[in-house]
Amino acid sequence: MKYFLSIPLITIFMIITAPLVSSAQTDMDAIMMEKKQFCVGPMYSYSSWKNYWEGTLKRNNQNLGTVSSQTFSLMGAYGVTGKLNLLFNIPHITTKASAGTLHGMKGLQDLSLYIKWMPVEKQLGPGTFSLYTIGGVSFPLTNYVADFLPLSIGLHSKTASVRLMLDYQLSNIFATGSATYVLRDNMKIDRTSYYDTQLHLSNEVSMPDASNFNFRAGYRSSKLIAEAVVNKWTTLGGFDITRNNMPFPSNKMNATTVGANFKYVVTPNHRLSLVGGGNTTVAGRNTGQATTYYGSVFYILDFTRKTTTSNQSGKTN
Repeated sequence: MKYFLSIPLITIFMIITAPLVSSAQTDMDAIMMEKKQFCVGPMYSYSSWKNYWEGTLKRNNQNLGTVSSQTFSLMGAYGVTGKLNLLFNIPHITTKASAGTLHGMKGLQDLSLYIKWMPVEKQLGPGTFSLYTIGGVSFPLTNYVADFLPLSIGLHSKTASVRLMLDYQLSNIFATGSATYVLRDNMKIDRTSYYDTQLHLSNEVSMPDASNFNFRAGYRSSKLIAEAVVNKWTTLGGFDITRNNMPFPSNKMNATTVGANFKYVVTPNHRLSLVGGGNTTVAGRNTGQATTYYGSVFYILDFTRKTTTSNQSGKTN
């Protein structure tokens, strides 16, 4: 199992990672579980920022100090076949500000579910080319408060996404690129009116859709994976945070992150894996300039009737 915390939209102002910490075999990598194998494990991540972008203006908010979040997640992937996988992610998030009077929040955030299909895998020149399509949904698990950014644990909006991904591997060197469109449902806040660029006499907020582009490249084998990752999240609509005001769920929230991920298979039978990595935000709009680190342990349960000697390529598990 590979890695990535698909942050199905953990408050992007807090940890724009969703997309972007890695953890298990995920919707962003070219890794597939074998048939009737189930990879599951816990992941811990820590993210923090002091500077943020108010629109395009970069600022330091001394009223909040350092805003941080800790995430404990349970993630898993099951191989229906070697070309069709089911994935899930359940995060528990705790937020905190080191200064000021605003209290942090904690709780279960959103359940994310994905279907990952590899319709094409073929030799192309000296290497192997693969095509993937991934569909996903997410929905809130609890009635957490979304209208308390940047300390909310999420945006409390149901989402649906579709991703197209291309991968090319030459020996143990690979490159993977993907593009995603995210549909976001309206969400409700605990007030009867609000103002974005105009007055709304309603508690229902229209959430803008979003796009995500991800590129990763590096070394990949059945024993070790080391990769560099660039991720760009763009909100397709929304508005900027007004001067000296708190962010709002339907703000335009853009972020570009760069980072690295690693996986090491501990046992000869490829069952136990250690993964880790991190990323930092290099450009943004209405987001915190966050740095994120994570680590996790994953174990593969084999539900096939016969145990066979492992002879896996670098693109499985």
